[in-house]
Amino acid sequence: MLLVRHGRTPTTGQMLPGRTPGLHLSEEGRAQAEAAADRIAALGGDGGHAPVAVYASPLERTFETARPIARRLGLRVRSDRDLIECDFGEWTGSELKVLAKKPEWAQVQRWPSGFRFPGGESFLEMQARISGTLARLVALHRGETVVAVSHADPIKAAISAAAGTHLDLFQRLVVSPCSVTALAYTDAGPHVLCVNSTATLAELALS
Repeated sequence: MLLVRHGRTPTTGQMLPGRTPGLHLSEEGRAQAEAAADRIAALGGDGGHAPVAVYASPLERTFETARPIARRLGLRVRSDRDLIECDFGEWTGSELKVLAKKPEWAQVQRWPSGFRFPGGESFLEMQARISGTLARLVALHRGETVVAVSHADPIKAAISAAAGTHLDLFQRLVVSPCSVTALAYTDAGPHVLCVNSTATLAELALS
């Protein structure tokens, strides 16, 4: 399972857009998506593990990231709502510098498993959602490589679940725009192959 965060947008690092529609990749983000497509397409060379399906959260920024990947692989992008960003509720659209001043911000960073966004989703619900989604996709594509384009927090939550790391530590993970995280799911459990890769994925072709 190749988990890809969407590329950079005009609000990346500044706002918490959440599930707000109409947010598109910036020019830099589009270039990042093309570069990610090149890296992923290279997995199919020399008898490698070319992905057989590309899924994406239904938001514009994830679809715009997934399209170059799918195009390079000769596939179509399949929308999967359960790959969507966390529901930030009343915090949706807020500036990060404003949120950082809230007393609840410390809990978001240090005890996320006990936090629910006002009017939105809890981190535990988000982790259960993304973990269940990946399990469903793995069952559909057993023994195959699949791309899932999602968002930073769901991907970090998926990594934590796969590594057996408590959700309260997931904020220590970094998932950069258009980075690739590779998880291998086996009958004995998941394995974390790489996290936040923005360079070549050649080592995965040998796995």
